Amino acid sequence: MNLNNIFQFLVPKDKTFYPLFEETAVKLKLLSETLHEAVHTPQRDTLLKEVEKLKSEIETIAQKIRVELGKSFITPFDREDIHAIISAVDAVADNLSDAASRMRLYQIDKITKPLRKLTEANLEACTEVHNALLCLKDNRNLSQIAESCKVIYRLERKADKVFDKAVADIFENETNTIDVVRYKEVMSALEAATDSCRDVAYVLEVVTVKYA
Repeated sequence: MNLNNIFQFLVPKDKTFYPLFEETAVKLKLLSETLHEAVHTPQRDTLLKEVEKLKSEIETIAQKIRVELGKSFITPFDREDIHAIISAVDAVADNLSDAASRMRLYQIDKITKPLRKLTEANLEACTEVHNALLCLKDNRNLSQIAESCKVIYRLERKADKVFDKAVADIFENETNTIDVVRYKEVMSALEAATDSCRDVAYVLEVVTVKYA
């Protein structure tokens, strides 16, 4: 047993941060599922509003974690890593909520294939973030976290390619300048969300290296 594992064994079991991480993980996965569902139904306004509501709930949890960091003498792992994880997860939710808000604001009625692909990539990436966050509680699951990170990186690269091709197609084929701006803004938010998932993976990898 290395020094980190010995320390973890001696420290009282955390009853604050892990439950908040788990709550965040569940809500982020639900948020991505809701947005993905929204682009597959004509009656999407209620679902898009629900995305924005879930984003607010995740933001509230993130603030709780930051407050607890200031109050707690002992944390399950480094404070800066806890802060970095929740900030990155909050950014994912923020970008997905931005996409939903822009879809409502710009009254996006025609859902293009790239939009569906980007929401699907975000759903898969958020599912991996969810799985990885649930594994944080048990150091024996560090290999599973590493595997989720690999999948997230692959999905982020896939989303980049979808975004780049879609933007090129819009500028080449779309004659309505307003539609060019509307669709590009929504896709930019979705692409930024996968970038934020990648940022979560970066931090999680740092944690796995520290406690391996």
